[in-house]
Amino acid sequence: MKPLAECKLYTFVDTAYLHGRTPEIVAQQLCDGGSDLIQLRAKNSSPDEIRAMAAKILPITRRANVGLVINDHLDIAREIGAEFCHLGQEDFFDAGHQHVGQLKMKNEKLKIGLSTHAPAQAQRALDAGADYVAIGPVYATGTKPTARPVTLEYVRWAATHADVPWFAIGGINLQTIDEVLAAGAKRVCVVSAILNATDVAKACAEFRRRLGHSAA
Repeated sequence: MKPLAECKLYTFVDTAYLHGRTPEIVAQQLCDGGSDLIQLRAKNSSPDEIRAMAAKILPITRRANVGLVINDHLDIAREIGAEFCHLGQEDFFDAGHQHVGQLKMKNEKLKIGLSTHAPAQAQRALDAGADYVAIGPVYATGTKPTARPVTLEYVRWAATHADVPWFAIGGINLQTIDEVLAAGAKRVCVVSAILNATDVAKACAEFRRRLGHSAA
């Protein structure tokens, strides 16, 4: 897969948005549309179910040279050989961890990303050695309905202060992406605007096109 710094479009196989499709079919559509990273997010699934889904998705992402991110479950990411694991504040700092190095085995290539919702959280994640950070939710989002939007001000802060790859996330769609990019984002995470589209690959490709027109 391409280096993390060159990844721009981060998409999701989110079981809440499958609409009767299988995870592997959606993963293939996301790869076909030009995703750089794909996260498996299955909040209501058991570890065994997540492991089974991940095992089916990984060969698809590998063939496409797309990085697979496992949400929440570091042990599953490590077991199946995923390239990334994504953890929330509660999964990392609230669990007593101070640095991602504490979670990595010797010579392990697994990279860890952290969610952040404010400049102080982002700075703490940067100091903790996160390989990438998520900045959001920029707008209100059905994916996390109780989360308060952080607005474009946080995006502008990240553009000035973050020294690792970071992805704007939350309510980003084809109507809002241009102002997110104008605020300084170079990378975005997109969930519902792609997964709810009639043609997932086509929607993905349009986001890819918009990102391609942004400053490198």
